[in-house]
Order: sequence, then C-alpha cells, then structure tokens
Amino acid sequence: MAFSFTNSKGTTYYLHGKTTTTKTGKQRTLYFFAKEVKPEGALDAVPAGYEVSESKNGLPVLKKKQ
Repeated sequence: MAFSFTNSKGTTYYLHGKTTTTKTGKQRTLYFFAKEVKPEGALDAVPAGYEVSESKNGLPVLKKKQ
C-alpha cells in the first residue's frame, strides 16, 4: 500500500518516486505526491532522512530532516 498523506483540506495524496539519469550519468530519485496511486513508482514509506510537511496551498512536500 502506498504512503498516503491527508492535508488540512481533507484531500489525500500518495507518495511516488521516479529514478532518472542526469546528463552527467548520475542516478537521481525524484519524489512527488499524486492524488491517485500510480502502478509504477508508488512508495510504501517516506524515504530515510525526509519528513512530510504541508505548503500554504495545502500541497504536501518532502523536506530533509534537520
């Protein structure tokens, strides 16, 4: 089951990750939230070293832990 986050407005978002290759050849993982669970890239938990917070608009974002 994908990690879900419900914002203050009551909308549920699901965490996804996508690994891409940069121009220099390095692997980078992009994390994003979507309103629906997509079959590829859904994550079961928040990655280590990150936490979920909510922006002013109510959108969830991942931030690195301090």
